[in-house]
Amino acid sequence: MTSRRDLIKAGVMAAIAGTVPSSVTLGDPVPEQHKRAAGTFWPDGARMVISVSMQMEGGAQPTSGAESPMPKIDPKYPDLPASKWYDYGYKEGLPRLLEVFERRKIKVTSHMVGAAVDLHPALAKEIVQRGHEATGHGQTWTAQFSMTPEEERDSYQQSIESIERATGTRPVGFNAFWLRGTPHTLEILQSLGFIYHIDDISRDEPFLINVRGKPFAVVPYTLHMNDIVDYETRYFSTAMYADDLKAEFDALYAEAGARRRMMSVSAHDRIAGRPSRAKVLEQFMIYAQSHPGVAFMRKDEIARFALESPLTVREDI
Repeated sequence: MTSRRDLIKAGVMAAIAGTVPSSVTLGDPVPEQHKRAAGTFWPDGARMVISVSMQMEGGAQPTSGAESPMPKIDPKYPDLPASKWYDYGYKEGLPRLLEVFERRKIKVTSHMVGAAVDLHPALAKEIVQRGHEATGHGQTWTAQFSMTPEEERDSYQQSIESIERATGTRPVGFNAFWLRGTPHTLEILQSLGFIYHIDDISRDEPFLINVRGKPFAVVPYTLHMNDIVDYETRYFSTAMYADDLKAEFDALYAEAGARRRMMSVSAHDRIAGRPSRAKVLEQFMIYAQSHPGVAFMRKDEIARFALESPLTVREDI
């Protein structure tokens, strides 16, 4: 009996050999309830939306044991070169990325660690003054999943105050450390005035969930289009990352003809802010913008639209 794996392998090999016509589209059928005309899912008739996350984290990492490309050392010693790797984020990475976004006329969402904001308030303020969104990313470089509800609430409140103090804006979106919140996270966020979080990678479009009887927006994040995962974990070259960005866009753009589609891209200060990587990111933006109906949106804009749109997928509401 031919296995599913054998069938998939045969299909791939046929495609490589050029025996599969280019007109053939692979993928699952679109559910009937999702089928609508292109341009009916997003504001101003946009066909597809791309949302870029820009993490502001440099300086908030612990003095020892922080994630970095450096070989591991005993955590009782300060990891001096690793700290300089993080410093690159606010010295070079964020300024370079801001110039890329300025050239492309794109607004993004910046997930800011409160401690990093306290260390570099002028940079945080500049990000917002350029029209980008500032969101919560915790107060310190600490995993939320092990916090008590009291510790968690205090961390988020401190983060709000740090961002407000530096930028004059109050965050309404949140990103947990490696997406790992607690069973109490969403209720705490909602009580503090947040309207969405991104720590859910289960869809390619925004959706609503029920938190204490009220709708709460999810603007999905990404791992496979995430610079820290691809460059620092999978050791992608810039060419490999560029190919992945384009392939993801092409597939979602095709699907967007019949359903709401959103592409999420992640850019960390010290990673995507490197010269060659920032160049690749800008080249992708140019490619995406060459397609009709592509809009780049901040995540707060997406969340508010999702909360108001009758076409938004609702889970347990």
